Amino acid sequence: MSKTSTGLKVEVLANTSFEETRVAIVENGRLAELMWERRGAVNIVGNIYKATVENVLPGISSAFVNIGYEKNAYLYISDVLGDEKKNIEKVIKKGQEIMVQVVKDAIGTKGMKITMDVTLPGRFLVLTPHQSFVGVSKNIEDNQERHKLNDMVQELAEKYLHGMGCIVRTEAEEATKDELEREVKYLYRQWQSILNKFETLPSPSILHEDMDAVLQVSRDILSENIEVYYLDNKKDYENVLDFVSKNSPELKDKIKLYKGKTPIFEAFNIESEIDNLRKTKISLPNGGSIIIQEAESLCAIDVNTGKFTGSKSQEETVTQTNIEAAQEVAHQLRLRNIGGIVVIDFIDMKKASNRHRVVEALADAVHRDRAKIRILPITRLGLVEMTRERKKESTGSLLTEECPQCHGSGRVLSAESMRIKIQREIYDLTQGRPGGNLRIVLHPELADQIKHQQSVIEQNIHRSMKIQSDAQLSWEDYKIVLE
Repeated sequence: MSKTSTGLKVEVLANTSFEETRVAIVENGRLAELMWERRGAVNIVGNIYKATVENVLPGISSAFVNIGYEKNAYLYISDVLGDEKKNIEKVIKKGQEIMVQVVKDAIGTKGMKITMDVTLPGRFLVLTPHQSFVGVSKNIEDNQERHKLNDMVQELAEKYLHGMGCIVRTEAEEATKDELEREVKYLYRQWQSILNKFETLPSPSILHEDMDAVLQVSRDILSENIEVYYLDNKKDYENVLDFVSKNSPELKDKIKLYKGKTPIFEAFNIESEIDNLRKTKISLPNGGSIIIQEAESLCAIDVNTGKFTGSKSQEETVTQTNIEAAQEVAHQLRLRNIGGIVVIDFIDMKKASNRHRVVEALADAVHRDRAKIRILPITRLGLVEMTRERKKESTGSLLTEECPQCHGSGRVLSAESMRIKIQREIYDLTQGRPGGNLRIVLHPELADQIKHQQSVIEQNIHRSMKIQSDAQLSWEDYKIVLE
C-alpha cells in the first residue's frame, strides 16, 4: 500500500457475518477496493498442494493436475520447473507427484491455474525457494534505501536461505535488520515444514493454506499509511492484534474493534456503494459517463460526453472528459476487481498530444492498484487496450448470476416486439377468422403499454379482446385465452 500518495486518508473496515467476510479499503471517504470471502466458497489462491499429473497435452504445452478438487487444475509450460525450451512431455510425466501453488481461481468455465514455482509471502519479504535471485521491489524508489535493503537481505540470504532467493516487498521500506532477520528465519522454517509434509503426505494433499482475508490485509496492506483498521468481529480482532503485535508491534494501535450499534458497512456508507456495483452506467463529475460491459473473456468500456460541453474548444472538452473517464475507469476496475483484457473506447481526439495526456492520466490513476496492469498506446480511433491481473472472479460475477428472463443478454423484447409477437400468435390461432372474444394476460407494465395499442390489435385480428395483468408473469410471458 506504499503506492498511497501523500495526503490520502486510508481506512480499512472488516465486516464478518455468519456466511461471509468483507474487507473494504476506503480512500478519502470513498470505497476503493473490496475483498470478499464466503464460507461455502473455496478460496484457494496462494494455497500449496502435493498433486498428481493427470494428463500432459503437448499440443497446448500444458498439463492437467489433480490437486484434490472436482475440476483439475491447469499447468502451463512456463509454470513448470525445468527447461522451458523443452517440450512439456519431456519435463513432466503423467502420474508424477509434484508440488504446486494456486495462482488463479477457477473463473467461469476455466479451471484454476497453478504453478510449480512456489512463493511464500511474509510481511517484508517473499521467499522464492526455486529461485536464487535476491531483489528489491521496484516500488521502493529511493536508491539509497534500495541499496541498504539489498545489502541487508543479501547477507541474510547467504546466512539462512542456503541458495534460495527472496524479494524485498515495498512494506520493508525502513524495516530494521532484526525485523528482516526474524522474517527470513520464519519463512525458512515454514518452507521446511512444507517440504516435510510433501515427503510424508499422500497425493493430493494440502501442504500450506494461505491466510484468511482479515489476516492477509494485516500482512499485505497494513502500514504507516493506514489510519485505522476496524474489525467488527471480536475473534478476528484478537487474531489480527496478535499477528500484528508479533510482526509489526508499532502498528498495533491502528487495530480497533468496532463496537457501534449501526452495522459497520452502513455506518461508513459502504453498503450503498456496494449496491452501485451492479450499475453499468457511471456518471462523471462534469456530466459525462462511462458504460461498463463485462463479459467472460474481456471487459468493454465506452466513454460518453453526455451534458458536458465545457467552456473551451470541442477538442479540449473531449480531452477533459476522457481524462475524467480514465480516472473513473481505474477506480472501477479496482473496485469491481475486473481482470483480463479491458478495451476502453475513449471519445475521438484529433491531437496526438491529447491522446498521450489521456493514457498518462490512466497510467497515473492505476498506480494505487495492487494488481499488475499493462496499458498499450491509444489508437487513432481512441481505443486503449489494457490487461489487469486476474486472480479471483470479479465482484459482479460473485454477486450476480445470469438473468433467467433475458438469459444473460441484459435485454428483453421491447413492448412493440411483444405486441407484434402476440398479435401474430392470435392470428395463427384463429386463422384470421373474425368473431368471438379473447383474453390476454400480461406482465402489469406490459399490459399498460399494450392497452394503448388495443384498438390497433383488435382491428388487425378482427376480434375484441380484454387485457388483464398478472404480477406473477415475467415480462416475456403471456397467456392467450379464447372465449
